[in-house]
Amino acid sequence: MSSDQSTGTLYLIPVTLGKTPENNTIPEYVLDVIRRLEVLIVENVKTARNFLQWVGDTVPEYEIEFLLLNKNTSDEEVDSFLDPLLEGKDVGLMSEAGTPVIADPGSSLIQRVHERGIKVTPLTGPSSIFLALMASGFNGQQFTFTGYLPRESSKRQSTIQSLEKESRQKERTILFMETPHRNNDLMQAVINTCNPDTHFCVAASLTLPDELIVSEPVRAWKKRDKLPDLTDKPAIFLIFAGNPRNLT
Repeated sequence: MSSDQSTGTLYLIPVTLGKTPENNTIPEYVLDVIRRLEVLIVENVKTARNFLQWVGDTVPEYEIEFLLLNKNTSDEEVDSFLDPLLEGKDVGLMSEAGTPVIADPGSSLIQRVHERGIKVTPLTGPSSIFLALMASGFNGQQFTFTGYLPRESSKRQSTIQSLEKESRQKERTILFMETPHRNNDLMQAVINTCNPDTHFCVAASLTLPDELIVSEPVRAWKKRDKLPDLTDKPAIFLIFAGNPRNLT
């Protein structure tokens, strides 16, 4: 269905990956879009308000309609989020951090928007997943993001082994993540489980003042006197078990 010019546009709004003293990730034209929106679909209203304060010069918060979209949002509520768009209003979809929909909710809403012929415009901004892939030195031609691994140690170990095997056989980079307070446990599990020749990258606090990116074979990780402390730091983990000499 072609886009109906009488409807609004759904803007996919990137958010900074954490508190930054200055803007080093969001283009000015994106900020200008954010500053004029009166309807925002968000995961967390408090987080969204904090981001708007950081952006500055937005529509007054008391005039903004916040629509909550998370794992508890019903299908009926998601359907209702199209109403302002059908009325001709521009709407923003905003995640808590990073790029909307990538490892965040919102896909089903966007499907509905396309079905109604409403324009969708993705905006440029930071994505921890792609920043980590860029910085890892691993295969950027074939990669898979697997989200969260199992919490139980034996299941987590078997999952890591399976992902390592997939990476070796298909020469594919595997990316995954963890809840920040369990980052150290996952990092240790990867080092203990993977083959010494497998490459392992940790990318934490990307774009932030305490940014950390370490990418080296597991054997080098095992020789470290002290591992990085990733407690409460947003992090992406990557493994590559293929032959790095085959990369372009």
